[in-house]
Amino acid sequence: MAAIQENRAHKENVNPTPWELEHLTRVPDDINWTIYLVAVAELAERFTYRSVTAPLQNYVQNAREDPLRPGALNMGQGIATCISFFYMGWTSLAPVIGAIVADAWIGRYWTIVLGTGCSWSGSLLIFSTSFPASLDQGAGLPGLLVALFLLGLGSGGIRSNVAPLIADQYVRKPVQVRTLDNGTKVLIDPDLTIQTIYGRYYWVVNLGPLAVIPASWLELKVSFWAAFMLPLVFWLLTAAILIPCRASYSVQKPRGSVILQAAQVFWLGLKGGFNLNAAKPSCMAETHSAFAVSWDDKFVDELRVALVACTVFCIFPVYWVCYGQMNNSLVSQAAAMETYGVPNDMMSFFNTIGVLAFIPIMEKALFPALQRHNIDFKPISRIAVGFVVIACAMGYSAGIQALIYKSPPCYDHPLQGTCSNGGTTPNNVNVFLQIPTFAMLAVTEILSITTGMEYAYTKAPKSMRSLAVSLFILMNAIGSALGIALSPISKDPSILIEFASLSGVMFLTAILSWVFLDKYNKKEKEMNKLHDVNDG
Repeated sequence: MAAIQENRAHKENVNPTPWELEHLTRVPDDINWTIYLVAVAELAERFTYRSVTAPLQNYVQNAREDPLRPGALNMGQGIATCISFFYMGWTSLAPVIGAIVADAWIGRYWTIVLGTGCSWSGSLLIFSTSFPASLDQGAGLPGLLVALFLLGLGSGGIRSNVAPLIADQYVRKPVQVRTLDNGTKVLIDPDLTIQTIYGRYYWVVNLGPLAVIPASWLELKVSFWAAFMLPLVFWLLTAAILIPCRASYSVQKPRGSVILQAAQVFWLGLKGGFNLNAAKPSCMAETHSAFAVSWDDKFVDELRVALVACTVFCIFPVYWVCYGQMNNSLVSQAAAMETYGVPNDMMSFFNTIGVLAFIPIMEKALFPALQRHNIDFKPISRIAVGFVVIACAMGYSAGIQALIYKSPPCYDHPLQGTCSNGGTTPNNVNVFLQIPTFAMLAVTEILSITTGMEYAYTKAPKSMRSLAVSLFILMNAIGSALGIALSPISKDPSILIEFASLSGVMFLTAILSWVFLDKYNKKEKEMNKLHDVNDG
């Protein structure tokens, strides 16, 4: 597939002069929309994720006869939050498996196809065990847990491979000058092109979370089985698009034991006094080492850069705890508010709308404006600002929770006791006060999550890009484990303290990440030079 179209230039690209490097505007290369066809698999995965997680809190927490909110298993808020975090964690751990399978054995495309099959199977199981007859037979909980396992396994094969496969369609070139049709000269920047590819990819896959609308309404108006039927149908449509597009993609060849090679490099570096240069074939030749290796010096340099990415990833677990509140605690918070007929688990719709609206605004307006004012908004800076935004979101959520506890009829024990008329009367607070929370979560997704995935791709050796992306996603699993540990206090009235504490911790994390990781901003161009030549 020709990923880049040369249709907007009067002249061929030429190497820039020092003056042009300093003064010309940097723009992304032309990007062919067809490279995003394979994203239909992750769009379906996100569609499934929201179709399941949107009803999940109610499905587990509430009773089937609940007069106010739909329910099925009646296991309470704490257990529901724990299962929610388990699912989020598993879908973040499984990409490591998917990455190893892709990078070492069958390649990214076929791993995506395999993930599609697992996801369809999981969708079929959760659909069939959510019928009233199945619930009566006690199949609800075991069916849910096995289905979540299969869905997570499928998610792992898809999420670790779609974005790298898309980005692989762009062949990196050094910065070049291009003359546009109007005579203006610009710099075609490969780093900005990768950033743009990831931003647009994230926009495409975030069409999937719009599933929260039909899923929530079907859950409320029909039943849970109707909500879980949606992804079952969507996966069939996905297969119809995914299989024919195989011939259009240039794909990487699996390299077998590349992970074993990396482990050997790290071991030799450890034996050499914590110096990876000791694992370079050139250095080993100088020391007359008899150890035969299957890598070159560049592979060792790439692994050193990949370690930088892993260092950056380590700041994300608390971020994922905060982000995960969207699927559980914020759903329960909405249930305690006046919803005016809107399903309490549909409010995350405003997060999806925010992502779809803010990505083009940032790409076309914010980032170019920063560039015109000579503000180089590099990856670590974007991540740190995203951390500040999610800290504000948690602080705002704490404020809403405090308002709920100050409001009648049940104050700090909403939906409990005689004041709630048997659980049918929420506290007198408008649920649409949550909209700013979901808007801030959308902004932080664009700044922190897409940048983290971009960082994983650009800093990893070509043969380990799926693995690098999966390691970034793995931080979500660690965050989910922290969320599970916090689940006993994820209920009234202690949830207020949790929101406030998460806000404070995220502010501190943002400051620390800026102080200790800003040095990597200064090395950004140098680190990316490893991929500027012969990287396709």
